[in-house]
Amino acid sequence: MTTAVRAYAAHSPTSPLGLFKLDRRSPRADDVVIEILYCGVCHSDLHSVRNDWGNATYPLVPGHEIVGRVVEVGAEVTRFKTGDRVGVGCLVDSCRQCSACGKGWEQYCESGRVDTYNSVDRLDGRPTQGGYSEKIIVSDAFVLKLPDKLDLAGTAPLLCAGITTYSPLRHWKVGPGSKVAVVGLGGLGHMALKLARAMGAEVTLFTRSPGKEADARRLGAHRVVLSTDETQLDGVAGRFDLIIDTVPYVHDLNPYLPTLATGGTLVLVGYLGPLDPALNSAPLVLGRKAVAGSLIGGIAETQEMLDFCGLHGITSDTETIAIQDINEAYERLLRSDVKYRFVIDMASLKQEAAV
Repeated sequence: MTTAVRAYAAHSPTSPLGLFKLDRRSPRADDVVIEILYCGVCHSDLHSVRNDWGNATYPLVPGHEIVGRVVEVGAEVTRFKTGDRVGVGCLVDSCRQCSACGKGWEQYCESGRVDTYNSVDRLDGRPTQGGYSEKIIVSDAFVLKLPDKLDLAGTAPLLCAGITTYSPLRHWKVGPGSKVAVVGLGGLGHMALKLARAMGAEVTLFTRSPGKEADARRLGAHRVVLSTDETQLDGVAGRFDLIIDTVPYVHDLNPYLPTLATGGTLVLVGYLGPLDPALNSAPLVLGRKAVAGSLIGGIAETQEMLDFCGLHGITSDTETIAIQDINEAYERLLRSDVKYRFVIDMASLKQEAAV
């Protein structure tokens, strides 16, 4: 048995997203059925829809920054009840048995994590489909509790942009006295500024674009450094314990390495692919510096992040759109024409004709 719900899907790398009848599975004993209220729009949605990574399976329903309301729970579910405000992020399952899963690192599951969309369900082999839809059905182990006080639309991007930047801040033990820099002021970058500031760090924004200082300071930066200005770069040489690089395309990392303190780390969270130009290893070897990567976060860490944001009143800066405007939003996303995250009001999907 399956249930038909409305969704928006892509059917090829070049076709616009449009109305699609999505068949959701019947709930299992450990499942939570969620009415989706808001869904954030991530750069990964755009990359997946246009098959930039070469692994898209169509039809494809994107969306992994999902917030909603519980409408049904399976017989074995005890942590959630009808009416609860909940979230679903980038993961809906993992093997739950490997070393990584045992550490709470489901995102690095050694048997292969199950992504919220463009992945395959471990039990029935059906493709997973994401949050640009009316409902989603997810195992309770991968459903997250939302703080009561946070705005739902602003909370949605925390499920990806929030945890993507929170996880490296926690892994590298950022706290009072830490000196953190963020490269790029977009969906990820603005969350990194907010979270690092709330953790008590001294926070700097690296940007190539003049004129961002006022907004960066509003979001939590103590300082803004123009990364194309060698004098400004020299002024922060040897300063940072951690640099979070949020830029989603290939770019030169070498100018940032001299700004790391001895033993410091630059962590990539936005770009996947070969580096060009090549990385100069001399600053790394001579200063025991590192370049690392980080991918979202595990379920326990994501819940920790949500609780932290609830405590500090942190949400994403968002622009709410109707689902009918998603294709235009993708074009604007390519132009970086949003401050700082699109969020779809899924009530707009009800305006579509029945499927």
